[in-house]
Amino acid sequence: MRLLVVQQALSLAVLQRGAPVVHGQVLRWGLQRAQGLVRQLLHAATRAPTAMHAEPWAFVVVQDIGRLHRYSDLAKASWRGHAFAAALLRTDFNVFYDASTLIVILAKPSGPFAVADCWLAAENLMLAATALGLGTCCIGSAVEALSHPAVRAELGIPSDYTVVAPIIVGHIASPAAPTSRRAPDIVQWITPEGERGTS
Repeated sequence: MRLLVVQQALSLAVLQRGAPVVHGQVLRWGLQRAQGLVRQLLHAATRAPTAMHAEPWAFVVVQDIGRLHRYSDLAKASWRGHAFAAALLRTDFNVFYDASTLIVILAKPSGPFAVADCWLAAENLMLAATALGLGTCCIGSAVEALSHPAVRAELGIPSDYTVVAPIIVGHIASPAAPTSRRAPDIVQWITPEGERGTS
């Protein structure tokens, strides 16, 4: 019965995709002592589809706020000169939105579909977080900083692993409104000759 409830929550999360992906101003972080919840998210990630059953993912969990602040500063510096750097470089801005838990999904060098598999794992993790009443945000601006050799060494990331998806996780302090999405851009819908597609 619990599995059915979680499946229903995940289905709802897909339809309301904007609601769980929120930034720091609407999150009450603090998962440092909730290792059980983090492990549930990691387990959900590993249930993602995977090409040839390679399961190429690996994970780093960072719950050291001081270290996250330092990595935020490295990430901001790596974006100097880009069009939106002004917002990132504000002294009061933290790329991790002051989160206390960061989950980094890594791809092992296991073939051409490893990174794609890891993004599927990331989506599983984020939807599972929604089903558990948590909020998440994928921080793409941190990938370069987390890929730096010195940071990789600190985090124990092997040199041949690829940093794919840094995801912050926390408890939701107040709900966010669902976001809108454009209708699917269907380039072509091919049916057997003589048949017509249905609207």
